[in-house]
Amino acid sequence: MIDPDKQAFLTSLFDAAVQAADAKKALAPFMPARPKGRTVVIGAGKGAAQLAAAFEDLWGEPVEGVVVTRYGYSCATRHIRVLEAAHPVPDAAGLVATQALFDAVADMGPDDLVVALVCGGGSALLPCPPEGLTLEDEQAMNEALLASGAPIGVMNAIRKHASGIKGGRLAAAAYPARMVSLIVSDVPGDDPAQVASGPTVPDAVTLADARAMIEARGIALPPRVLAALDPAPVPDDPVFARSEVHVVASARLSLEAAAQKAQAAGIPAVILSDAIEGEAEVIGQMHAAIAREVVAQGRPFTAPVVILSGGETTVTLRHKDGRGGRNTAFLLGFAQAIEGVQGITALAADTDGIDGSEDNAGAFADAGTVAAMRAAGVDPMDAQRRNDAWGAFDAAGTIFKPGPTGTNVNDFRAILIEN
Repeated sequence: MIDPDKQAFLTSLFDAAVQAADAKKALAPFMPARPKGRTVVIGAGKGAAQLAAAFEDLWGEPVEGVVVTRYGYSCATRHIRVLEAAHPVPDAAGLVATQALFDAVADMGPDDLVVALVCGGGSALLPCPPEGLTLEDEQAMNEALLASGAPIGVMNAIRKHASGIKGGRLAAAAYPARMVSLIVSDVPGDDPAQVASGPTVPDAVTLADARAMIEARGIALPPRVLAALDPAPVPDDPVFARSEVHVVASARLSLEAAAQKAQAAGIPAVILSDAIEGEAEVIGQMHAAIAREVVAQGRPFTAPVVILSGGETTVTLRHKDGRGGRNTAFLLGFAQAIEGVQGITALAADTDGIDGSEDNAGAFADAGTVAAMRAAGVDPMDAQRRNDAWGAFDAAGTIFKPGPTGTNVNDFRAILIEN
């Protein structure tokens, strides 16, 4: 059983990180100048509905448009239509939503303004198979990419060469209107071209680069998809001359807010990085090694301390019926590596409120969590092999379930180490 006070403290840090990415707070400094013509809002991602509602409050009228979000992530808006579709594997509703975004920017003129509200999750929510491919082909591609364990940047680089909307193609469709992309980053390094595979932001990664990534990592893409890969627009294409891009929220800003919250409570905080990538279980073991070193040797930090980190780890899928996501996979590796080491309590969670396949954001762990799993009849090593981190933490009773947060700035990890 996790100590309630420590659980509440770690939850407060998560809440501070999420609040730092609040839609209205994030958008306010980046509101564009009003156009002579129409203002059309488009968008996609797990927090797109909340971004649309916040934009309406800040902008007023007139405004129109459409955004797409994940099933169950919608919220009330006045003028901007909100559609829902599947994530992480696209569905037919996503095809309808993609067409709705293209319809919204059709026949735009040079006096019109298109505002794109883009955040994590948009890749799956905007299926648009190129000529010769079907939705089933795109689903198979996504499943192959998710199972490969490749970093998000690699997956998105490949996706944008097998799509009719990604890689800046939606922005090209809105030309000659002025395009302003306001982006909540969920990718390491905050490259706006990588968020949601960049529907309104072109990328310098070429088709040759994407093919090299596929070959180097042995990604088993369906042959039909491989044959249909097509170059995405290049950044210096004239259709992007009237586009501007702003990253309005990111993991870095959210981790800094969590650090300030910890320090206000009298606990020093350090941020390892906001851009950590790699296999989730291994990254969990690495964080555990640092925590154990603090406890045993008082280095590289002195307790009490909170160690914070973000980024986007990956999980190589071995079993299709596994439960959980990268944050619980991270924490299962971490929990096994700190078993019996007193003074360490950790939270790993996805800032969008949903970690992978279930309805939790992540979980908590301390020195006794693995023993609690075993007492409940779950072998943690076997759970890791079966990609069932959720089942292990559910058995231990340490699941963290805040519900959808309305934003998405990637993974959040907080490790409290006491004297």
